[in-house]
Amino acid sequence: MNESFKYKGKRNQLIQILKAKGIEDERVLSAINKIPRHLFIDSAFENHAYEDKAFPIAAGQTISHPYTVAFQTQLLHINPGEKILEIGTGSGYQTAVLVAMGAEVYTIERQKALVDFSREIFEKIKISPKYQTFGDGYKGLPTFAPFDKIIVTAGAPELPKKLLGQLKIGGIAVIPIGIQNQKMYTFLRITESRYEQMNFGNYKFVPMLNNKDIID
Repeated sequence: MNESFKYKGKRNQLIQILKAKGIEDERVLSAINKIPRHLFIDSAFENHAYEDKAFPIAAGQTISHPYTVAFQTQLLHINPGEKILEIGTGSGYQTAVLVAMGAEVYTIERQKALVDFSREIFEKIKISPKYQTFGDGYKGLPTFAPFDKIIVTAGAPELPKKLLGQLKIGGIAVIPIGIQNQKMYTFLRITESRYEQMNFGNYKFVPMLNNKDIID
């Protein structure tokens, strides 16, 4: 079987799984259907890349379930050309989905091994975030603020207020908050000092790393 045809069929099956689980945004589904997830994970798991499973990646991190990626992305209500801050590039899969939706993605990662890995894959599939860097996700990227949307792909032990301050008025942030397990929250910035908060239930993410956890 032609390899690209095989993976295309598996991606189509994944889309049906995501629809059955409640993902309704056709633009999110279309983006996920375009991205070769098997390239973002270890080749040992390649045949399972389009199952709704998380997998270990470098530096003791994980690539999230496709449903989690789709759900967080759907919560952002992305429009083409919007400026998105992503905290936690990871292997780059979530980044690639956002770029495929036409977003201008500014992404930051705490693990140097993952920065290097994701850059290689982006080059291979000809996807380019607007800006990619190795650094402290808690600080965000104030130089480029404000952002239309912010997505955090690791579990923050408490609300990272510096990040919310980099959100434009009318913008949305999606942040899993908690220590052992997290609740998925959205924050809609209403004014300079007021946010509308919503809770979307329990999830499990790797922890968002503090300064002392930096790995070069």
